[in-house]
Amino acid sequence: MAPPIRRIGLLTSGGDAPGLNAVIRAVVKTAEVEHGWTVVGVEHGFEGLVGKPRVRTLDAAAISGLLPRGGTILGSTNTGHFAMMEVDGELQRDPGPYKELAGNVRRLGIDALVVIGGEGSQGIASELARYGVRAMGVPKTIDNDLYGCEQTFGFDTALTVATEAIDRLHTTAASHDRVMVLEVMGRDTGWIALHSGLGGGADIILVPEIPFAIEAIASKVLTREYQGSNFSIVVCAEGAGEAGGNQLYQETTGTLGGVGAYVATQVAKATGKDARVVVLGHLQRGGMPTPYDRILATRFGAAAVHNLGEGRYGEVVVMQGGEVTTVPMLETAGRVRTIPGDHELIRTARGLGIAFGDEDGDVLPEALP
Repeated sequence: MAPPIRRIGLLTSGGDAPGLNAVIRAVVKTAEVEHGWTVVGVEHGFEGLVGKPRVRTLDAAAISGLLPRGGTILGSTNTGHFAMMEVDGELQRDPGPYKELAGNVRRLGIDALVVIGGEGSQGIASELARYGVRAMGVPKTIDNDLYGCEQTFGFDTALTVATEAIDRLHTTAASHDRVMVLEVMGRDTGWIALHSGLGGGADIILVPEIPFAIEAIASKVLTREYQGSNFSIVVCAEGAGEAGGNQLYQETTGTLGGVGAYVATQVAKATGKDARVVVLGHLQRGGMPTPYDRILATRFGAAAVHNLGEGRYGEVVVMQGGEVTTVPMLETAGRVRTIPGDHELIRTARGLGIAFGDEDGDVLPEALP
């Protein structure tokens, strides 16, 4: 029989997302009010339990005012000792850091961990079970791409930022008859691009799930001009790629990005129109979470404690059918929720005349008036 819980550890791992502090607040309050548990905050993700532990007690004073606050008071990292490494052509995990973490968990008297993170973090958390560490996961990603979860906190805030940017680009694009390309986050999936493109009235949406052709984008731009609309709005996820090509990376940093600039340059050449690019980047991650994200984060944090109180471990709190439930960590670890080609939002967008860059590129108007 597993020993009773008296003290839990809490960490935030991976990229930051609006709502992380709301989860921290909910975990601490629920643990204290419902169970009388002590909560220990682990700083800088899993790295805070390697070497000399970097932890601090989280009580009512520590979480005061956290609900509307962006970022994470515990700090986070998406690099470190727990990354997968390639050995003889196979991806493996170094057991050393896991053993060290498990030893520190025992020395600190932590009975279970609440891990707030994306699919990579949940993969690490699921591996910890091999070393005797009980864990409950809370999904975190503004990309909304955690497998098995319909919506993650942070997505609504990122979507709001992106949609407002499109609203603003409409007026400047129309004033100068330009093609405005907005690059948003989305490494492997295009949920932000798809939702903001629909919500902001974009003309073209480019997502990683649908490889695009410059000819098809140019065709859409020129068709709009032929029909009397002298400007166009293109929204593209950072992971979108040209058919037959690869994702683009920035030369200076080696990080994903640059597809917006590429599309703007190529469309300008193909159409003769002035094309500009705006990259939202980390603006989508920062600032205060929307009310929806605050509520969702609070529900997830409270549910994590409820499940631990029921003696459940190795699971991730998720949203399914509008209800908060759980799925096994192994089901979400290392997997992403991509946009199906026949998704209702894809069909809706196409029905509205929004292009995805995969249309027949041979419909260029023969002549413009």
